[in-house]
Amino acid sequence: MPEIRPFAAVRPKPELAAKVASPPYDVLDSDEARRMAEGNPLSFLHVTKPEIDLDPAIDLYDDRVYAAGKANFEKLIGQKVLIREERPAYYFYRLVWKGAAQTGLVAAASTLDYDRDRIKKHELTRHDKETDRARHISSLNANTGPVFLTYRAREDLNRIAEDAAGSDPLYDFTADDGIRHTVWKVEAAAAIGEITSIFAELEHLYVADGHHRSAAAARVARARREKNPGADGKEEYNYFLSVIFPHDQLRILPYNRVVADLGGLSPKEFIRAVEKSFSVADSPGGRPFQPDGPRLFGMYLEGGWRKLSARPDSFPEDDPVGSLDVSILQDNLLAPVLGIADPRRDQRIDFVGGIRGLEELERRVNAGGGVAFSLYPTSVDQLMKIADAGSIMPPKSTWFEPKLRSGLLIHQLD
Repeated sequence: MPEIRPFAAVRPKPELAAKVASPPYDVLDSDEARRMAEGNPLSFLHVTKPEIDLDPAIDLYDDRVYAAGKANFEKLIGQKVLIREERPAYYFYRLVWKGAAQTGLVAAASTLDYDRDRIKKHELTRHDKETDRARHISSLNANTGPVFLTYRAREDLNRIAEDAAGSDPLYDFTADDGIRHTVWKVEAAAAIGEITSIFAELEHLYVADGHHRSAAAARVARARREKNPGADGKEEYNYFLSVIFPHDQLRILPYNRVVADLGGLSPKEFIRAVEKSFSVADSPGGRPFQPDGPRLFGMYLEGGWRKLSARPDSFPEDDPVGSLDVSILQDNLLAPVLGIADPRRDQRIDFVGGIRGLEELERRVNAGGGVAFSLYPTSVDQLMKIADAGSIMPPKSTWFEPKLRSGLLIHQLD
């Protein structure tokens, strides 16, 4: 049974929360983060993407980047922008976006449960990205960005969350992107005990978003246990920052694809090759095509949109991984036609979260040629089914929205 526990959070003073809170480190590139943090020395981007305070030419994995993150973190603590709770607590974190709300429990989850697969995964990690986060965690001695976990919804946990939401919030603000962030603190011993007991009854937790953060946290914990033969597994470094949501409140957007070229084919040759596994038609009305159901794909090529429909014999209907739309596109088009055999490492392909819209696909293709594909989003049920089977989704299969803010609640490892 998965173990969670409350923790003594490092957090901003309530009146500074909106200035401190920042998007996750991995949804912005360095230039975007630099522009967003400009004029705001309190932005947590100075901690999670510290390269923004260094020469733009610096390598992102340079030792100076991690040293700058540590210095910026300690500066916020020294200035009392960030304070540390005296006692462990749980928190409920609600995001409201476009009229829909989702409320998750902020807790410390067990890295041992991660290692024992009580916390299920559905994606592989890239070694360089995992190492980057492990170095960041070690340098700061803290988890600064939460891992987004989910569980099969339960009414008793929903009730506790609603009860907490009836109290005065610790934080309540609306960010520039229109997403409202509200946090409530739970510190009563009875409530903490009830929450802990209910989660102990769950069979599994699932990583929804944050595979690199959770893998890095587990790696750091293993390294520290090896250096501490007397460790009993209850040390704070054996836990990582998480926000845990019921599965039926989550929203997944498409994770679209852009390929830099046509693999040496002419546009006509490329379309003929695509037609072996897909029926190809002009987009209705010539409009940008966002699929409204599975097995459908939009394709932007040479300034125009087309609608692709997967042929019934092009995928294994009874295979939970092979029947995913991301797999259908990969196995029938990206690999055999465009030569993208390993999308995790091939530099010709890029992935664009659905929050950026189809206009971003058009912009990228118009700027550099190639082709873009819009997809229908993977469902939470598909994610959990694949994780339960011990299988792995293709990379970049899910884009969760809205995103959790970093810097509101931080978990130190001692």
